[in-house]
Amino acid sequence: MKAYVGVTDGNWYRFLADRPQLQEVNFWRPASSQAFRALQVGEPFYFKTKSPDNRVVGGGFFSGFVPLPISEAWNLYREGNGAASLQQMREAIGRYRNQPLAPRDDPEIGCVFIRDTRFFAPDLIADPPPNFASSIMQGKTYDLAEPAYAGYFLDLFHRLTGVDVEIDLGAPWHRQGDVYGDPRLQPQRLGQQAFKGVVLDAYQRRCAITGAKIRPVLQAAHILPLPSGGEHRLDNGLLLRSDVHIMFDRGYLSVDPSYRLMVSPRLREDFGNGEYFYARSGRQIDVPERKPDRPHREFLEWHADTVFQAA
Repeated sequence: MKAYVGVTDGNWYRFLADRPQLQEVNFWRPASSQAFRALQVGEPFYFKTKSPDNRVVGGGFFSGFVPLPISEAWNLYREGNGAASLQQMREAIGRYRNQPLAPRDDPEIGCVFIRDTRFFAPDLIADPPPNFASSIMQGKTYDLAEPAYAGYFLDLFHRLTGVDVEIDLGAPWHRQGDVYGDPRLQPQRLGQQAFKGVVLDAYQRRCAITGAKIRPVLQAAHILPLPSGGEHRLDNGLLLRSDVHIMFDRGYLSVDPSYRLMVSPRLREDFGNGEYFYARSGRQIDVPERKPDRPHREFLEWHADTVFQAA
């Protein structure tokens, strides 16, 4: 199990600490050139203020990293970006870049998504972790299996969760949630907004079925819906054009475990239409490049068996 301690901007921290209702936040970086690979989804991420204050003031659980234009990051997280408006967010990014953004500039930033966030009450704010040098500007990763760190992070973990539980810090641990199927799949759960962001990125901003690239009409669809026990997980997601999303949810379209498009005969019977989709029936849809990010077989089988209108 690992943990990351990120150095937080004071304005970002104070803004969010005053808004405890925001359970998902974007711990953004002013540039997107370097991906965040320090943690696996579900591992703890803590916020530490800069010197001279130099205290751990809260944290949450890592929910994904995506490079996004500032405007998209704002549309996803709004105040969860640690600012009251898009303009305030742009001004803060400009200060870190040492150059104000021009009105039409919309550069990409690195978006580190954190879910289940909690900012500590004054009596729970912690001293910095061992061996955290004052010269560290972004943050530091800790392997919690190392005895020198285990006691500190076990205490910090209890402050974050508010629950006194037994944890083996030498083994992977992830925040629990509702699970469908194999409980070992549980660590991949994302926050709701992170789900939208990582699905958009994994599918390269293109509808998996039609290839449409018009951003305002693209939606992150759940294969196994939340009311049926699904979760916000990348392998439970498809990026679909809004009308295709509706047809998928109503069972006129589905995808088999080999990622081939299935088209219900009811589409023609009910609407006298759908030739575009019938022409593509049996073809493979577009899926993410990384195999672990592709739709999970269990979820596809559930949709085909439960939702798809086969006749």
